[in-house]
Amino acid sequence: MIASSDKAYGEQPQLPYTEDMPLRGRHPYEVSKSCADLLAQSYHHTYGLPIGIARCGNVYGGGDLNWSRIVPGTIRSLLRAEPPIIRSDGRYVRDYIYVKDVAHAYLTLADGIDDPALHGAAFNFSPESRVNVLELVELIITLMDCRKLTPDIQNTAEGEIRSQYLSADKASRLLAWRPTHTLEAGLHETIAWYREFLR
Repeated sequence: MIASSDKAYGEQPQLPYTEDMPLRGRHPYEVSKSCADLLAQSYHHTYGLPIGIARCGNVYGGGDLNWSRIVPGTIRSLLRAEPPIIRSDGRYVRDYIYVKDVAHAYLTLADGIDDPALHGAAFNFSPESRVNVLELVELIITLMDCRKLTPDIQNTAEGEIRSQYLSADKASRLLAWRPTHTLEAGLHETIAWYREFLR
């Protein structure tokens, strides 16, 4: 199984991303995902390997110590009583998937590719509840009861796709996969993890 991401699709004229769309990564990270997917598919087509590709949106949850990422960075700022930083204009749209739902997706796909009909297939995994960055940060502020702190919107982000979100219809139909956490529920658990870790 290959752990890929929505970045493999690059920028597309229509959304949400579906698995039949071409892989169009343009920037290095996106291209790395497009290439990994294509290589995996080549091993299936050439050697018959039972490959499955999992494409997820923005993963969040406890244990992520990359403070430049929006969820851990926002939570750490709020725990320090500092305004959270938004590098973009706050309007970039993404879907955010809780790490436990990602683990469930990987296990579901690993079981599913026992079916030869699914060998070489890619699957999107998403809660299908897109939000923009400012909405996400404001939700975290509300959940942490830090309404006196307002985001520092820097609007300096470059080279990022404005809107990226996935359809998980194929995973629902063929793998019977569904997320078990809403964004709010996942953030509740995530905030609790960082409160404990950073106390």
